Amino acid sequence: MAIPLSLLLVILSLIILGLVPTFISSSPVQDPEQIVQQVNQSIRNATTAKRKLASLSCRTGNPIDDCWRCDPHWEKNRQRLANCAIGFGKNAIGGRDGKIYVVTDPSDRDPVNPKPGTLRHAVIQDKPLWIIFARDMVIRLKQELIMNSFKTIDGRGAKVHITGGPCITIQYVTNVIIHGINIHDCKRGGNAYVRDSPTHYGWRTISDGDGVSIFGGSHIWVDHCSLSNCNDGQIDAIHGSTAITISNNYFTHHDKVMLLGHSDSYKQDKNMQVTIAFNHFGEGLVQRMPRCRHGYFHVVNNDYTHWQMYAIGGSANPTINSQGNRFVAPNNVNRKEVTKHENAPESTWKRWNWRSEGDLMLNGAFFTPSGTGASSSYAKASSLGASPSSLVRSMTAGAGALVCKKGSRC
Repeated sequence: MAIPLSLLLVILSLIILGLVPTFISSSPVQDPEQIVQQVNQSIRNATTAKRKLASLSCRTGNPIDDCWRCDPHWEKNRQRLANCAIGFGKNAIGGRDGKIYVVTDPSDRDPVNPKPGTLRHAVIQDKPLWIIFARDMVIRLKQELIMNSFKTIDGRGAKVHITGGPCITIQYVTNVIIHGINIHDCKRGGNAYVRDSPTHYGWRTISDGDGVSIFGGSHIWVDHCSLSNCNDGQIDAIHGSTAITISNNYFTHHDKVMLLGHSDSYKQDKNMQVTIAFNHFGEGLVQRMPRCRHGYFHVVNNDYTHWQMYAIGGSANPTINSQGNRFVAPNNVNRKEVTKHENAPESTWKRWNWRSEGDLMLNGAFFTPSGTGASSSYAKASSLGASPSSLVRSMTAGAGALVCKKGSRC
């Protein structure tokens, strides 16, 4: 059976490219159609292998990012992000089971009667919603953005800034995801009526001016946000809040970064569990990364490159489990210590369970441990397996709000 010249040329080209099994080039050809089938199968195998290799090459070891960032069709699969959470807030589904709500209007003229298409109108609805943005926006809120349960604010695909006014309040609600938002220059608000659901609005007293205020909230996940320069805390969680993950955020230019626990006397925070993972604590930060009270706190695989006073502190007997972090101390010889035990004499704080395990200490950084050191003491402050601290820089390289373009990996 004669083989057409065109087919011979195709086969020869594929042999040169290594896409045809080697036995084809060394044996008499009996069936050209069989060769074509073998060639097609080899091409399919090569394509599959290339896709697997590409997928592996975009992975960083960060389990959240590796769950979704390699998908070039993330924009069509937005709600799958809810399945990528880790840590104590891993069950926060946000608006995963609801419809997509597209914010088209950055205005906030009337906090009592918000206009459809605005962010405020979206977050107060009673039903689950996955909230996205039609374009780049700068949103200056007149009063706190009071969120309802089962909501996701997803800034991917747009540059969204919440700035210049009061910012986000998550109060006595559950299942909230905040992702991909720039939150900065937040101010105090209050002494005004604000709507918090389609059927209710109420009087708000003066707010603190936090970037994200979590007050009695549960199943909360704040991921890939960039936060700076707020009036009080960048993220604060108080009054019995729990089941929280704060991950992949980029914190800069702020004094009191993160408060977890209302006060030394507010013992309802004793069951608080918070995971702080894969964040970058960057330039211009002073203290509270975080400052903890009463509860259980897993600080894992974060990159601490700046602090002026201390990085991790606490009072009222919190359990702090620091694992696989990278701490780069400031040059000030009096500010090398990572930790600060507050509001108690050493005879008291030496019984608090604080440990450093696998942390990388650079430029003279040191962690002052306390407590028993027994692994069983940290069971309630353990939420995921820590990766080696040597990987922290690569795992946190994408911290903060990402620039995501439709049709390509984020």
